[in-house]
Amino acid sequence: MSATGEVTDRKDRGRRIILWRHGQTSWNVERRFQGSTDVPLTEAGVGQARRAARLLASLRPDAIVSSDLTRAVDTAAELAALTGLDVTRDEGLRETYAGAWQGLTHEEIIARHGEEYAAWKRGEAVRRGGGELETEVADRAAPVVLRHAEKLPVDGTLVVVSHGGTIRTTIGRLLGLEARSWESLGGLTNCCWSVLGEGVRGWRLLEHNAGTLPEPVLGDDD
Repeated sequence: MSATGEVTDRKDRGRRIILWRHGQTSWNVERRFQGSTDVPLTEAGVGQARRAARLLASLRPDAIVSSDLTRAVDTAAELAALTGLDVTRDEGLRETYAGAWQGLTHEEIIARHGEEYAAWKRGEAVRRGGGELETEVADRAAPVVLRHAEKLPVDGTLVVVSHGGTIRTTIGRLLGLEARSWESLGGLTNCCWSVLGEGVRGWRLLEHNAGTLPEPVLGDDD
C-alpha cells in the first residue's frame, strides 16, 4: 500500500526477481553435499514444489528460468503448469561444483577436509573439494539472472529456480556485497525463496527465505 493507504498498482513497483530454491532431495535429508550432482526430488520435495508454486503463481510471474539439474527443472515445472509459462534452462544456474566434497555428509567433510571447511566458514576463498570458488559461481550465475531480468517489462517478475549456494552468491553479487559477507545472508529452506526489487540505486533485498514451510534448512549449498 502507498503512504496514503491506496493499494500500489503493479506498474509502480519496478521489476522483481524471485530466487526460488528447489524442493527436497534424499541427499538434503541425509545432509549430503550435492553440488552439481544431479539428484532428483523426493516425493516430499514434489509436494513442496506444488504448494509453493500456488503461492508464486499468484504473483503473476512473466518468465521462469531454471538450473538444468533435475531437482530444479522439476520444481520449475510445477510453476510452469500453473502459469502456462515456458521454462528456460541454463547450466549457469547450477549449484557450485564441489569436487571431492560431493556425496559426502557434512560430518564426513569435516572429518576429511576439516581445515578447508573451517577456512570456508571463516569467509576465505576456498575451492571446496577442488571445485569452484563462490565468486566463480556468481560470475556465471548473476549474468544469467540479469540477462533475463533485462527482458522483463518495467513492472515484470522473473522467477529463477536454482540452488541454495548459487542463490546466495547471486544475491550477494547483485547487492554489491563483498564475497566474504555472502555467508551472512543465511541459507534457504527447500522450496522457499528470496525477492529482489529494482530500486533507483540498483537491486534491493525485499524478502529472504520466504514461504510457508516452517522446516529446518537442509543442505543450503545444494
